[in-house]
Amino acid sequence: MLKPAGLLSAGQVTDLPRAFLRIGPASLARHQLSLALMMDCQRIVCIGVGMAPELAQLQHDSERAGASFHLVSGAHGLASLVTVNDELVVISDGLLAPIETAAGLLEGNHAVLVQPVEAGMAAGFERIDLNHAGAGLMRIPGRLADRLHDLPVDCDVESALTRIALQAGVAQRPLPADTLGTMRWRLVTNEGEAHAAEAGWIAFQLEGGGRPTPASWLARLAVRNFGPAILHAGRGGNALVIAALAGLGIALGLAWLGFIITALAFWSLAWILRRSAALLLAVERESLALAPGKWAREQWFGWVHDISLLTMLSWNAPPWPGSGAWESGFAPLILVAMLRLAPRLFAGALSDWVTDRLLVAMLLAVLAGASFLAPGIQLFAAVLVLIALAWPSVAFRLTSV
Repeated sequence: MLKPAGLLSAGQVTDLPRAFLRIGPASLARHQLSLALMMDCQRIVCIGVGMAPELAQLQHDSERAGASFHLVSGAHGLASLVTVNDELVVISDGLLAPIETAAGLLEGNHAVLVQPVEAGMAAGFERIDLNHAGAGLMRIPGRLADRLHDLPVDCDVESALTRIALQAGVAQRPLPADTLGTMRWRLVTNEGEAHAAEAGWIAFQLEGGGRPTPASWLARLAVRNFGPAILHAGRGGNALVIAALAGLGIALGLAWLGFIITALAFWSLAWILRRSAALLLAVERESLALAPGKWAREQWFGWVHDISLLTMLSWNAPPWPGSGAWESGFAPLILVAMLRLAPRLFAGALSDWVTDRLLVAMLLAVLAGASFLAPGIQLFAAVLVLIALAWPSVAFRLTSV
């Protein structure tokens, strides 16, 4: 594993509209800063003229993450900043790439990332030899930057460094096949391409999120259709968290008034909103290279959500007229407990479907509509207990020490 004295990222931002086109919650330049920080870059070097407000924000984000920020006007300014003990991570202007994948491809070794020439040139990347085009990203020894002093000050820095690196024998490394010809790795040059890239990029972030259930499918559909607008508004997942909490408040109010079916509709809507918020927050973390929050907000929301169900059912499903709080809440308590234990008790897809709160709300609404809510809750809880006993997901055994 290489132990560099310093890592730098060169992102050419002379064309501000390209560098600061917005993809999801951040500009292209901010996505690239996240990649540089993921690769432990200690200094961030941008090539541009004048400190635009967007660059000032980029500098603030860099320094807040513990990296120094430098703005240079061309090749000679970059070469003056790099020493022989440095390593240089070069990111092409307009490159949008999955952060973890890109960082992993260059981890620990010098390399110039390449792709087949036909696919690369069609996507706007520069041809570097007979069979290959560049991929917009490389990690090279800092000593090679000194050769920029021999070139005109206004040369294309990324193109020049690519050729210098290849002439010096830096290895070529092909992009993984699953990134070719997709939205996962591309150059963005204008507003139209940014809109197209944004939709594909968000869809990519939503892949692999577990088995589909009705609630998760609706949450993903909502994020695909409305996620970009919410992210551009600047509130992201936090706005949906607030909306989910408001939905819970409305559900409790309706349940208190006796409108249990409508209350269950708002309760399930709150669940879908919170699932959508979790997806958007994951998108934001990927874009901005943010660590997960100190508090697992989805977990505490799950507790609040289920406690609200317990409360609503206790108010509206007493086992007999005039029963006390304990009698009214006992069966709902067992049901909620089984729902929360389901991931530990049931295996595979069964667990996902049992824990889908939209399906739970629909079943309870049907029982309420049939005036069978109180015994239906007891039957529902009993069925879950019997299934857990008949088909346990974990084999238990006694052991002795």
